[in-house]
Order: sequence, then C-alpha cells, then structure tokens
Amino acid sequence: MTDHRSDADDFADLLEANRRYAETHDLKGFDGIAHAGVAVVTCMDSRIDPLGMLGLKPGDAKIFRNPGGRITLAALEALVLGVHLLNVQRILVVPHTRCAMASNSEAELRERVGASAGMDASWQHFHAVPDQRIALAEDLRGVRAHPLIPDTVKLGGFIYDVDTGLLNPVEEA
Repeated sequence: MTDHRSDADDFADLLEANRRYAETHDLKGFDGIAHAGVAVVTCMDSRIDPLGMLGLKPGDAKIFRNPGGRITLAALEALVLGVHLLNVQRILVVPHTRCAMASNSEAELRERVGASAGMDASWQHFHAVPDQRIALAEDLRGVRAHPLIPDTVKLGGFIYDVDTGLLNPVEEA
C-alpha cells in the first residue's frame, strides 16, 4: 500500500512561492463574483491558461476544469451556481488539441494507468473522448437543455489549439 503522508518539506518550494505571491496579493475582500460575467469549462491540462487565453484577470471568470473539459454533472452544478449566484452571463466550453482524453481509448487509458500504478485499473472510468467535435456538440446541447440555465445565457464551444494559443469555434450540431 502506498504511503500518502507528507510534511511541509515536500511542498517547501510551493510554500515559498506562495509567500512571495501573498506579498502582492490584491484580492483581499473580493466579492467572488465573475466580474466579466464569464464561466469557462476546460481541461485540466497545464498548457491551458484559462484567464490568459481570454485576456481576463483573476476575479473576471469562474473556471471549472476536468479531464477533457467535459460537461459533467459537477460542471453543470458549477454553471448553475455561476449563472444564478455569481454573475455568469456567458459560458465557454473549451476542450483542446492533443488532449490525452481524445488521443487514447478508454482501454488504453486503463492500461496506461494500470501500468503506472502497478495494479489493475480496468474498473476505473476515464471518459475517453473518441471525437472531440461530437462530444463538444453533445456537451453544448446538455448545457442548453438544463432547466436552470436560462436561454439568456450565451453559450459557446471552442477547441483550444495548444500549439498556436487560438480558440477555434465549434458550432452546435
């Protein structure tokens, strides 16, 4: 069994960076609403800077990240809260190019994780995405169909190109 315990030394570099960050932290007392009225659902991929790619800054948008940038039940929950309590008026759903979720099958992901973990991972579901455009269109339809997200909320689907930094619009099908 793996020992998941740690101590502060395991995070010393990050805690030091946090202390430097806190010296100029300027969001004290911030109200927590999305000042630009934007919510972004995107992938957890570290090549994506959700605020930077849209010219936004902290406090402007609500960000929800998951593998593949999919509209899951948790993402829908976040969007409903954002729309009704946090000033969200526009929603962007943004998967990206060269995504592991779209370039591997469910079986391949299970095999790779199992090999890394040294144990069977066939029971774990990873929600592989065989076709990003089809999945994005389905996700957009799911947001549109949610009874607690009004038609007045603007919704856009985009595929982010991790090599160029550009967002490419994808129409709902």
